[in-house]
Amino acid sequence: MTTRLDAQALSRLGSMVLRARTVVEGVLTGIHRSPNRGASVEFSEHKEYAPGDELKHVDWRAFGRIDKYYVKQFEQETNLRATILLDVSRSMAYRGARSPVTKLELGTYLAASLAYLLVHQGDAVGLVTFADRALEYLPPRARPAHLHAILETLERVRAHDSRTDLAAVLGRVVDTAPRRGLVIVVSDLFDFEPDPRVLLRQLERAKHDVAVMHVVDEDEILLPFEGPTVFEGLEGGARLLVDPAELRRRYAAEMEAFIQRWRDACLEVDADYQLVPTDASLDRVLGELARRRIRGSMWAS
Repeated sequence: MTTRLDAQALSRLGSMVLRARTVVEGVLTGIHRSPNRGASVEFSEHKEYAPGDELKHVDWRAFGRIDKYYVKQFEQETNLRATILLDVSRSMAYRGARSPVTKLELGTYLAASLAYLLVHQGDAVGLVTFADRALEYLPPRARPAHLHAILETLERVRAHDSRTDLAAVLGRVVDTAPRRGLVIVVSDLFDFEPDPRVLLRQLERAKHDVAVMHVVDEDEILLPFEGPTVFEGLEGGARLLVDPAELRRRYAAEMEAFIQRWRDACLEVDADYQLVPTDASLDRVLGELARRRIRGSMWAS
């Protein structure tokens, strides 16, 4: 019997490392390490010399300064450099009555699992948390120590009391990314920019591949409220007292149109789009993304 790895099951696990590892173990079949791993290397950091280390990597200049032997560690350059953009704006703190976690908690599980999977593949991964601006930035690297830094960041992340400004964040990614890579957006997409094509074309012009993981609460799809209910804008705005029964049909049409706009915009720029409700099985979500990326040659073996 297959265990369902949804957010409720993952929330019971003790750490972000364990959550990420558990999800990734469910999706690794058929996904292999990057074929050009080790083709070129770049200097990364030092460690103290230990018996068995290659003498050619000893940093003799460091020895001259501090009278200790240190070995240069190197990081393989990979085919793929990925940056995960995690939305931590006010609306991501929402949790419906039937949902086991907030949208932000689900987003952290997704981001952690993606980072774990990419580093397992030998690829470099970075993280940007954002709301109305970029808040934390860890540049793409492939070292296990860097993965732990990402997971620790995700462990302590909290919702920021501001709206989403994805355009500003994508602009920064385009400005700072050293070369073409994969940009993965994990967000509820409640941005003030009404046309997602405007956002995605920033990345298209920079030749980045894009995957959009659209995180939604079940309530945002079904609007299950009964009787007069006060609704408040998740990204700010007025409070409204309405009858959900009268609103439901119109709301469903608006939500469907919103989702379709993003699907169409992603299709236009050859980006992946995936709707991820809070009850989704995350190993299946990542498995589908990995299979599509493989077909598109980004994670080809």
